Amino acid sequence: MGRKNRGTTKGRVSTLGTYAIASSIDEPNSISCTTFNILAPIYKRLNHEDQSCRESDYKANWLSRNNRILDWLLFERSSIICLQEFWVGNEELVGMYDKRLGDAGYNNFKLARTNNRGDGLLTAVHKDYFKVIAHRELLFNDFGDRVAQLLHVELLAPFAQCRTNNVRQEMLIVNTHLLFPHDSSFSMERLRQVYKILQYVDSYQKENKLNPLPIILCGDWNGSKRGHIYKFLRSQGFVSSYDTAHQYTDTDAQKWVSHRNHRGNICGVDFIWLLNPNSYRKLLKTSWRNAIFSMFKYQLRRASLTEKDAFAFLKADSDGDYITYAGFCEALRQLNLIGQCYGLTAEEINDLWLQADIDGNGVLDYNEFQQHRVWKPSRSEPRDGIFDESWDGIVSDTEETIGFSVKNAVLFPTEAEKGTWPEDYSLSDHAKLTVPDYKILKLLPEFSNWETYACFQLSSAEDNNTILRHT
Repeated sequence: MGRKNRGTTKGRVSTLGTYAIASSIDEPNSISCTTFNILAPIYKRLNHEDQSCRESDYKANWLSRNNRILDWLLFERSSIICLQEFWVGNEELVGMYDKRLGDAGYNNFKLARTNNRGDGLLTAVHKDYFKVIAHRELLFNDFGDRVAQLLHVELLAPFAQCRTNNVRQEMLIVNTHLLFPHDSSFSMERLRQVYKILQYVDSYQKENKLNPLPIILCGDWNGSKRGHIYKFLRSQGFVSSYDTAHQYTDTDAQKWVSHRNHRGNICGVDFIWLLNPNSYRKLLKTSWRNAIFSMFKYQLRRASLTEKDAFAFLKADSDGDYITYAGFCEALRQLNLIGQCYGLTAEEINDLWLQADIDGNGVLDYNEFQQHRVWKPSRSEPRDGIFDESWDGIVSDTEETIGFSVKNAVLFPTEAEKGTWPEDYSLSDHAKLTVPDYKILKLLPEFSNWETYACFQLSSAEDNNTILRHT
């Protein structure tokens, strides 16, 4: 028997199957968010000895399991539902989700992965809470055929009592499912997928002359808190809602899990990331460069190279005591960061080299190597503000906006919160992550200070290959 959710979660508590769950259905003054990789039947193995035996061949099985998933989702009734591995290639299953979610008051948006992979994303927002201003589809067109959805929404009742003419009650919601890291050589493309998402989010706000809005990124990130993507998003000011609610630090990497993969390993890969407009963060391109250099350093140190050995490796066959551009490129190739279809581009390599070559003389000497982020973490960089110069003339100095404070977050099955995986759990190979409890903040327009105060409290809860579709 599973245990009840924490006592701080208000609302109705009931049981489905053998687990107790809490619902915010009785709390009208709340918004909530659920992300869930529901394991597409085309990927669900029924026989470990016969890998070709999939659930998609047995209608009774996938129909029953997905009806149970919908039972959970509709009982919880999160304001925002983000699903991954949604079987868009099966009309009957799509119709079932459209009917049941639609009847429950949701607007549904679906997006298939490219090249007819069969699965994709579903994002549903409840009509009682949100007006959908825009929906965008982001097609990475990479070798993993990954995609992302962006919804620009406005909060409706019951938040109307707090609305004034100067408060913009809008937010952005992103749903995605990143490439699985089959080996370390996939790290670059996975990082680039996140970079593309953040680039598009930034460009969307600028093109629509919006003050920065609160952003929620949902999905299966296929990487843990130890990975480069986690660090990249943290450098951009995003916080993991689950870790924030439970007061876990960035180094608490094994407190919880959300996935048992096909290799039998358990890890935490599902996140609901939150970025408030008042979060200080580095410029996006700065974070991107730092993330690449971090991967570079990781590969060097993984090979147990000392500082001097690493310099010699990069120096290669150079006649002088310095690293040349050719040596730098060769090192990147040997570390699998270039030379693959998903490696660094020539423009990206040149940009990194210009950052590393501090004095601009065309080579890196040992002092530059020591001082720069090529080897050592950059601790002396100034803390970049929220905006770069391109925001000038767009940001209103009178318009206020909202932000969110995470108060609670829960995983189901509840064993996942303790870092274990129950053998009798059969809904998916992922846990369902829900944030049922937010506090809404009104943020003042003085961006230099970014003071915040409570408006009211909710107690319950420029990649050329990328195609953007407006729907």
